[in-house]
Amino acid sequence: MSLITTVGVDADDTLWHCETLFRLSHKRFVELLAEFGDEERIDAQLAVTEKKNLRVYGYGAKGFTLSMIETALDLTDGAVSTRVIREILAVGREMLTEPVEPLPGVEKALAELSKRYRLILITKGDLLHQEQKLAASGLGDLFAAVEIVSEKNAETYRRVFERYGTGAHQALMAGNSMRSDILPALEAGAWGALIPYPLVWAHEAAEAPVGHERYVELASISELPAFVDHVSKSLLP
Repeated sequence: MSLITTVGVDADDTLWHCETLFRLSHKRFVELLAEFGDEERIDAQLAVTEKKNLRVYGYGAKGFTLSMIETALDLTDGAVSTRVIREILAVGREMLTEPVEPLPGVEKALAELSKRYRLILITKGDLLHQEQKLAASGLGDLFAAVEIVSEKNAETYRRVFERYGTGAHQALMAGNSMRSDILPALEAGAWGALIPYPLVWAHEAAEAPVGHERYVELASISELPAFVDHVSKSLLP
């Protein structure tokens, strides 16, 4: 068997907070529309609108903002005030300009990994916003390459690990999303290391591949360098 040569790492909720900010923005949106429906109704309509719009707007704060505006129009039959629309736009702007601070242990773990492996950032979302967050995080120099993609599936991982590494079978993907970071990476033939985050967007939830020989759940990103080293050593001929 072969050594691991390449490590892919997710960005949002793996390197820095993201879902927490979305939840706070979601709460503010519900408050703004409280006179037009209860929280359950507003949540349900927003979820339907988001899912419908993903293929058009993709992932990220800009698409979420547009979905909030569309939901507000639908729930009020177009009667929502310009004041509320302005408030929703302000919420979206705050999401786009929120300071970025790496989660505990991130910088040290990435620094260790970058010394021994090709470290690749693989993330979904709006290109400009993800580039801005990476620059603000101060972590950019630790990566050999950055891939901001519209969707994460097995073909994405095969392509990225072939382009920047030695193929998926000699790669590991680490992230907080079972649906986007782990399952498609395993399907591509890579290792998958789940790094849980307290909050999970419903769209990213999926069953864990319990018993899969290339899957592991770690307590935090601080455990990732030692795990990759362990796997690499165990694969030595």
